[in-house]
Amino acid sequence: MVKNLTFALRIFVMYSLLSVACFLMLRTIIGYTSFKDDAQFLALKQAYIHNMVWKTAFYIHVFSAIVALLAGFTQFSPEILRDSPKIHRLIGKIYVAVILLINFPIGLIMGVYANGGLPGKTAFLLLDTLWFYFTLKAYLCARNRQFIDHKNYMIRSYALTFSAVMLRTWKLILSNILIIDTAELYVIDAWLAILPNLIIAEIIIRTNDRRKSHLSPER
Repeated sequence: MVKNLTFALRIFVMYSLLSVACFLMLRTIIGYTSFKDDAQFLALKQAYIHNMVWKTAFYIHVFSAIVALLAGFTQFSPEILRDSPKIHRLIGKIYVAVILLINFPIGLIMGVYANGGLPGKTAFLLLDTLWFYFTLKAYLCARNRQFIDHKNYMIRSYALTFSAVMLRTWKLILSNILIIDTAELYVIDAWLAILPNLIIAEIIIRTNDRRKSHLSPER
């Protein structure tokens, strides 16, 4: 009973945090609907603001990535999976399409023009590559009915989707505790938005595996 309550509380806290994060991301994205060249992050990209390839990629990424964030947010709901499997599959296909067909190629462009020199570009190109790989593996595992592997790869994929939130969160934290060059801050921010998320994803996967092994009737 205590374990069930603890698990339920953990799920509640997790979904509450995700809800707040999604809400804050939506507020950020609304700021770009003015299409002003100095809006928010664009103020730091004035060197590329007249590059129509980069600018087009930026707006496609901004307005489509939130779809992946919101779609992925629903995919871990056991209620939707149990009661509405068709909705689960539909939202999952939207999530996969937004990442593989839109944000992966767009992310390559964004990565090449990323701030922070080679370390910054490397971070975002690595993010984009792993994002594509984990999402594709999740999709293929679902097609092959390998549902445990599907869930694990989806956890990894969404951890990288959620890096969009952590990128802004770490920037806010670091800018208030560190006094360093903007380019250096951007590099640290980029790697912190990726690596801790992947570590947490692996911890969640291994915790789930241990919980399932304890619940196994063979034990």
